[in-house]
Amino acid sequence: MPYKSSSDILIRNLLPDDISIITDWPSYQACFKELDYALRKRGWLSEYFGKPDTKCYAAEHSGELIGFAILFKTSKTEAEFRIALKPDKTGSGYGKIITSMVLNDGFINMKINRIHLIVRENNPMAIRLYKSIGFAERGKCVKEINGKAVDFLVMDILYKQYFQKSKEKL
Repeated sequence: MPYKSSSDILIRNLLPDDISIITDWPSYQACFKELDYALRKRGWLSEYFGKPDTKCYAAEHSGELIGFAILFKTSKTEAEFRIALKPDKTGSGYGKIITSMVLNDGFINMKINRIHLIVRENNPMAIRLYKSIGFAERGKCVKEINGKAVDFLVMDILYKQYFQKSKEKL
């Protein structure tokens, strides 16, 4: 399955060895500290790796593991998206490239029609990224994360909207 972008980002299936590398990444800087749990032993990968109807992707640049993403089906034609970057790679533009590559795979190869996500309301950088790709806000929710109530935006994008937005950029 490896896919390469024009900026030499490679996405491939996440391997068990990748998980130990990710859990050893340093902590996020202070402004992203609350997101750090996603990288750790009881984080996203322990929850989703190997789960049916779920794809876990590793993202590499120049042979370095720089991030991972997850698409897990919530119905036959819908999936939820998650992404995490290595702490020193945030704000570098990699998130947009990796997100686009994963969405392409989900829409085309997994035959998904709608991809949704939740993003912390206090993460404007991620919200801008998702909106630039074509995600739209659909509502709000509150989830408990590590014993704290956290406010999230609910966002989604449909197959048709995603590829229309992609054509507009050409």
